[in-house]
Amino acid sequence: MIDLGLSKIAIIGVVALIVIGPEKLPKVARMAGTLYGRAQRYLHDVKSEVSREIELDELRNLHKEVHESAQSFKDDFQHSVSSQVDEVEALWDGREATSAHSGSSSSSFLSTSDIERKARDFRRKKLVRTSSVPTWYKHRNGGKTHVLSGAARVRKFRPSSSKSKSSFF
Repeated sequence: MIDLGLSKIAIIGVVALIVIGPEKLPKVARMAGTLYGRAQRYLHDVKSEVSREIELDELRNLHKEVHESAQSFKDDFQHSVSSQVDEVEALWDGREATSAHSGSSSSSFLSTSDIERKARDFRRKKLVRTSSVPTWYKHRNGGKTHVLSGAARVRKFRPSSSKSKSSFF
């Protein structure tokens, strides 16, 4: 980048004053400022467009990975289902199961305790995501359970006086 110090800028200003003249110098400086602003806006637009394209490319790659993962899961599931169907049909016909995966297929499924644990964790995490502080916790620790208006707070915390509690009149 060009190294412009204060002395070089002052020399450029003096030369511009001599060449352009004192009458046209403010107009030229204003025009140079607007051109500089336009250039900055253009560069900002280009940078934002490039970053938008990069993000879009990342999203496309992510979509591609998710699609491939879903396809592999679908293929694995179909293979597993077809092997289970073959095994059930073999047992129904009285033949011996021909699938070599009969022992490992039962271990690939989750047990009921694992499913219950995952469901419990999911419900707990969903509760944390969707709600703020629970009401029972507010009651136990003295937190606010409902919102008071400004006038209601003034009335609630107003010190009791010996005067009657009527209106101003």
